[in-house]
Amino acid sequence: MLIMAEGHRERLKQRFLREGLDGFEPHNILELALFFVIPRRDTNALAHELINTFGSLSAVFDAPAHELMRVKGIGENAALYLKLFPSIFRLYEQDKRRKRECIDSTEDAGKHILPQFVGRTNETVYAVYMDNKRKVLYSGVLFEGNVNSAQISTRKIAETAIRFNASSVILAHNHPGGLALPSREDIGTTHKIASVLHGMGIELADHLIVADDDFVSMADSGFLADGALSWEFMQRPVKAERGLAQADKPAAGAPEGTDKR
Repeated sequence: MLIMAEGHRERLKQRFLREGLDGFEPHNILELALFFVIPRRDTNALAHELINTFGSLSAVFDAPAHELMRVKGIGENAALYLKLFPSIFRLYEQDKRRKRECIDSTEDAGKHILPQFVGRTNETVYAVYMDNKRKVLYSGVLFEGNVNSAQISTRKIAETAIRFNASSVILAHNHPGGLALPSREDIGTTHKIASVLHGMGIELADHLIVADDDFVSMADSGFLADGALSWEFMQRPVKAERGLAQADKPAAGAPEGTDKR
């Protein structure tokens, strides 16, 4: 039985080397991954059990370690190993883009920022600092917690901009399990941050609201227009499309949206 299992493992490894993961079923991907941390057990059955328990491959990787360990056969090392994958992917994407990226549009911003939220189940605030040519100087996580909480320090945002001599900033935060739509609190907090940065000669270029693989640009939605948000404008509904949000046309007297960057 052990010889048969070893033969199966070797065939699956060689298949990956030839074809990559594109043709693999989700349970086969988990099975292959678990080979390297569970050497003496049928990881195919264990992979099926993980998928059945959590519902999908991504849900397995997103599950907290203590919940993974409730599945029979998943110990501390295996749980830690599975939790590495989303974090490694985020850092891989960030490292690839770090030295050569310019963000000239909402689409560019989304491509840079969305991968940074893969596997994040807590509300997280991420920032991108750019020079006057929109070249990325620094990007990273600033806070974890509600975007409206005391943990959101405008001072820290501003100090980081000064440290990297940034001319503009893009903020992003996620709504885990929610919709990629800005709340009234999101809009109010964004306005305060934009006002402080404006007084320092630094532009808040955008604030993206992220949910799963979708996002809304507050700049494209008109919520950063002219640095002013009327009460009526803040209450207008936002229509979200995949990767982009467009607000209804402003009523008379309401500020128009800024040009896309």
